[in-house]
Amino acid sequence: MLSAFLRFAQLVDYHVDSRSFNSSFPAVRQNMSQTQMAIEESVARPLTSFSEDEQMFRESVREFAEGEIRKRVEEMDEQAHLDEAVTKQCFELGLMGIETPEEFGGAGGTFFQAILAVEELSRVDASVGVLVDVQNTLVNNALIRWGSPDQKKKYLAQLASEKIGAYALSEAASGSDAFAMQTRAVESGDHFVINGRKLWITNGKEAEIFVLFANANPEAGYRGITAFIVEKSFEGFTVGKKENKLGIRASSTTELILEDCKVPKENVLGEVGKGYKTSIETLNEGRIGIGAQMIGIARGALECALRYTAERQQFGKSINQFQGLQFQLAEMATDLEAARLMVYNAARMKDAGQNFVKEAAMAKLYSSRAAERIASKAIEMYGGYGYVKDYPVEKYWRDSKIGAIYEGTSNMQLQTIAKLIIGK
Repeated sequence: MLSAFLRFAQLVDYHVDSRSFNSSFPAVRQNMSQTQMAIEESVARPLTSFSEDEQMFRESVREFAEGEIRKRVEEMDEQAHLDEAVTKQCFELGLMGIETPEEFGGAGGTFFQAILAVEELSRVDASVGVLVDVQNTLVNNALIRWGSPDQKKKYLAQLASEKIGAYALSEAASGSDAFAMQTRAVESGDHFVINGRKLWITNGKEAEIFVLFANANPEAGYRGITAFIVEKSFEGFTVGKKENKLGIRASSTTELILEDCKVPKENVLGEVGKGYKTSIETLNEGRIGIGAQMIGIARGALECALRYTAERQQFGKSINQFQGLQFQLAEMATDLEAARLMVYNAARMKDAGQNFVKEAAMAKLYSSRAAERIASKAIEMYGGYGYVKDYPVEKYWRDSKIGAIYEGTSNMQLQTIAKLIIGK
């Protein structure tokens, strides 16, 4: 069972030969705690190698994706709907609360483990990958970091066991300019009254718990933006239009409508007026999740291309024996490996408590471009077959396109990177 591998110890054996360290610094080594030893040993560990626990976890997620998701991918894409059996299994296997502490029913794992899960799921179906991604890297993370003890006890437990979450920031006039939001929250007794509309909300149809942003003090500009925990059942809250999309079709993307929606004051997430900090910092983590989704898509497309080019015969031999095609496959594999290293590095930095903002922006920017390039090239290698829905590569390309758009467009990532490297 996958759930058996989701309760991870915080210290792992990195399988590094420590004999030279022991002989050089015996006194220091003797006094080091287990935590210090693990940190010291991790220095020599390649980014693309895994601890035993991480490897078992990765293999278990892959087994689930291959055994339960792959057979449903085509139908879910055509119907633009996630199979409820898949979402139920995601909960049963602990994938909806990977970082959530065990006291709240979660797996108590690491951010990197969540990234591995998103990658493996997206290799088969990016729609399931983004379901798990949003739940973990945005919704759960926001509650873990800014939730009160009562909020954590109430909502994290539900999100780990049965309820899907969504992250509601974007609006018609507030996309890249997140601080231009028009949704308003007015204090009224023991609650806030929220009015406005949100657009492009992933998981919007299935979600029952929303981390939603509204401005409680428009005169203060972005300093009035406040995060709220909104339940689908709250008075005045409605899920609106479901978008008919190019890619990740099984993942719902909806409009949210708030008309005098009453939200109890105890559902303010963090502090009133500090929602801008919550949104920015949560999205920084979310971008690594999107990077994982993109490398999963790229891996799936490349694996399809490798299989097909080995099987397809032209002029008496497999087409992967032609040098021109070999060079293209090599470029695709190199692109994927570079993206993987960037995503893994950003995730490891996050777990290590280091500043990862630049690395997250770079990882999302590069991986989204790499996924689109690799999937597009895979279509060409399939020839006419690549252009029809009977074969899988056209879906990988459709799914890859969103990577340059959501959780910060590519231009916004470039702006973030530029500001950080020039110091402004």
